Amino acid sequence: MGKVTGFLEFQRRLPDRRPVALRVRDYREVYEELSEDEIRAQGARCMDCGIPFCHEGCPLGNLIPEWNDLVWRGDWHDAAERLHATNNFPDFTGRLCPAPCEGSCVLGINSEPVTIEHIEYEIAERAFSEGWVKPQLPAPSEHTGRTVAVVGSGPSGLACAQQLVRAGHGVVVFERAERPGGLLRYGIPEFKMEKRVLDRRLAQLRAEGVEFRCGISVGAPVGTDHAVPADGGQVAAGTIPVSPEPGRWSQALTAEELISQYDAVVLAIGSTVPRDLDVPGRDLAGVHFAMEYLKPSNLVSEGTLARSPVSAAGKRVVIIGGGDTGSDCLGTAHRQGAVSVHQLEIMPRPPEWRSPDNPWPTWPLILRTSSSHEEGGERLYSVTASELVDDGAGAVRALRGYQVSQEVTNGRASFDKIPGSDFELPCDLVLLAMGFLGPERRGLVAELGLDLDARGNVAVGPGWETSRPGVFACGDMARGQSLIVWAIAEGRSAAAGVDRWMMGESALPTPIVPGQVALR
Repeated sequence: MGKVTGFLEFQRRLPDRRPVALRVRDYREVYEELSEDEIRAQGARCMDCGIPFCHEGCPLGNLIPEWNDLVWRGDWHDAAERLHATNNFPDFTGRLCPAPCEGSCVLGINSEPVTIEHIEYEIAERAFSEGWVKPQLPAPSEHTGRTVAVVGSGPSGLACAQQLVRAGHGVVVFERAERPGGLLRYGIPEFKMEKRVLDRRLAQLRAEGVEFRCGISVGAPVGTDHAVPADGGQVAAGTIPVSPEPGRWSQALTAEELISQYDAVVLAIGSTVPRDLDVPGRDLAGVHFAMEYLKPSNLVSEGTLARSPVSAAGKRVVIIGGGDTGSDCLGTAHRQGAVSVHQLEIMPRPPEWRSPDNPWPTWPLILRTSSSHEEGGERLYSVTASELVDDGAGAVRALRGYQVSQEVTNGRASFDKIPGSDFELPCDLVLLAMGFLGPERRGLVAELGLDLDARGNVAVGPGWETSRPGVFACGDMARGQSLIVWAIAEGRSAAAGVDRWMMGESALPTPIVPGQVALR
């Protein structure tokens, strides 16, 4: 603890966001820079608690007090070493994680917590700018001759692949989309994380020996998923675009072919089945799942696609779902030039501060305002949709809904209509951002006959093994829709399980065990 009174001397300080009028004109990241002195002062606020509850809040077990202290002392190199010891991708989590560590920060009992996430971001960026992030290659004597196929290139698959290749195994990552990254590339908008951040990590993985094979579908025939038209033409409602060109997949492998070619297979295909809206008018033109909207928008912003087949330009937009995905849709709609945007949430408006039944160190269930919310739009709470109205030509013209009251009985919530609360919102584009229901059961999961848990996710044992010998699973397909920090932690842990299964023992770290939960 370098600055004993730091938490008394310095107030919590985050970087300013770029002015709204400027940032909605581009897709650059929204934050300004803090000076080094300001960043070091934020590190000085860490109290180096006797029991650092931030460790419990972080699935990766990040050594938070250690690198906070090193930042305060100006020892950025050692801070980067401590940070990368537990987290393969702090440049991702420093931008995208909701920071459960901060919810558990002891300083948060009666003050504002340490800016852990932003300090992490600053350490990672300093490490890249100084050239400290280098490929970590095993010695020739450490090469095992074993091979592993990782299916899926989201954060869980990437973390697993990097850990395994550093352990001396040959690793090939299979991705059905045209480029690796999963939701980091096709779901997260550029204004939250620019793709250059992803690409520089992918370059590190390639330099370490990870091979990426994209445009390959494992466990499903070529072209069975819906694609974004290459010319940016209209995409049918209710389809999920996977590739920007029809028939873009150059190959398809059956699961059995993959198993026969590799010593072990790790499945990290995510939770990709979206929750649908069962109301009259669901099939009208102009009603889309969030990913049908976000993926082509990302392709446009990175220059891969000329124009998006689903655009908010000049439209009245309604987003159903109040979470991060809905917020991503909101910020994208602002940049495309939406006339108006309403974001609907069935849950009540959260309080500004912790309620008595939500004490520290549990995750604070409070109102959160993202950069997208700052930019405009209206948030409606305790409402639900009842009908989507036809304009007479097969397209949506309005959403009808009503207000609800929440009742909780035996831990289960129900939502009852408030009489006389019906309303109608004019709209031309409706985006469904209500979360995901688990991994796709057809294709790979069905072909392998994998056991599922009670929630419909792929069931895994203590070593991350599935019901099929030699096949492992991690990330959202085993946990369900979750956070990027959990995905990285599960990828790291699954890599240790695979290494142990192939070699009899493993020196790779195991941050978590299947089913573990944090203080949320």
